[in-house]
Amino acid sequence: MFETFLLCFLASGQAGGELARLVEEALERNPEIQAARRKLEAARQRPAAAASLPEPMVSIGYASIGGPLPGQGLGREPMARAGFMASQTLPAPGKRSLRRRIALEEAGAAGQEYAMVERRVVARLKAAWYELHHAWEMLDVAARNRALLERLFRLASARYQAGQGSQKELLDAQMRLTLLEAKAEGLEQMRRRSEAEINALRARPLEEPVARPSVGEPREALVRLEELYERARLESPALAALRHQVRRAELGLELARRESLPDVTFAAGYYNMGGMPPMFEAKVDIPLPLLRRTKLRAEAAGQAHEAEAARRSYQATGNELLFRIKDEWLAGSAAWRLLRIYSTTLVPQTALALEAAMAAYEAGRGTFADVLAQAAAMLDAEENYHAALRDYHLTLVRLEEMTGADLSGED
Repeated sequence: MFETFLLCFLASGQAGGELARLVEEALERNPEIQAARRKLEAARQRPAAAASLPEPMVSIGYASIGGPLPGQGLGREPMARAGFMASQTLPAPGKRSLRRRIALEEAGAAGQEYAMVERRVVARLKAAWYELHHAWEMLDVAARNRALLERLFRLASARYQAGQGSQKELLDAQMRLTLLEAKAEGLEQMRRRSEAEINALRARPLEEPVARPSVGEPREALVRLEELYERARLESPALAALRHQVRRAELGLELARRESLPDVTFAAGYYNMGGMPPMFEAKVDIPLPLLRRTKLRAEAAGQAHEAEAARRSYQATGNELLFRIKDEWLAGSAAWRLLRIYSTTLVPQTALALEAAMAAYEAGRGTFADVLAQAAAMLDAEENYHAALRDYHLTLVRLEEMTGADLSGED
């Protein structure tokens, strides 16, 4: 039985147009997708080739009597002749259709691998887009905290000059500003890296500017875990590709068993005998697999093992996929709860506490250490909120890649 938990998903429809444009561009221009598309087209040509008959053979020759040159003895000697023979090999019944069906399964697997590449590229693009959004938001948080610390530094300087503060307060404020500057440098590096990854995925120059992502207000949507399981079973390209591999291995086993049936070669020829009546020849070549029995049995046994391995691989991949879906689902649930806690409780509370500490310090009733502590708490709360928002978005992206569902509402 499936579990019937609910997961509250966050959607940001206002940003959907820009992200959808980037996704469309990546699907069109990404070289990894283009390479997979070419592989798929090549695989689609193989069934017709696999079902074709072997090429016919035409032999042209002569037999001379009395010398090596053509025509010597022709018309005088009964063994002298010149002519040709044509032959065609016909595979045993069922072999051609099996080879065609095997090639069709391989083409089907290539189609699913192409779908996997598309999903992987789209997931990477969305993840980079949300990382870029996170970097911009964190830079804004750093800028607000820098403005606050600069204000505190000015207040501490004024109090120090008036003989009401200490030099330690100035040093503490300066140290916090320096640490914040270092953090902002790391965030700027993250922003540039995300922009470069987005450009690489859509085959653009790495230095090309990328518009700042705009994410709207979070809103809830309900998705059951069992629905994600079912979507994965029905639409996962990884599972579908393995299903094709299982069928391909089973058909390969059937073909290996049919290899004991001989392929028959039919041949017919005409020979000019000079002044004597022409000679006509026809024959049928039937190979005897008596000496190949050991080889054929070994090949059939190997194909049987490959078929069983493909079935086991399909089962293992399905189990792993369901585990990953539940793992991401649990992570998304936790991230959503953290978002609610930070947005409704911790961020507003730390903002009020910081405002009260600042007012008390400006009025001469509070300490500089209290203000710094509240500023640090406010910074932590805002950073944790945006980290939870980023993690939540990335969880949705990974679930979309595994299930094919549109969970973020950004497409």
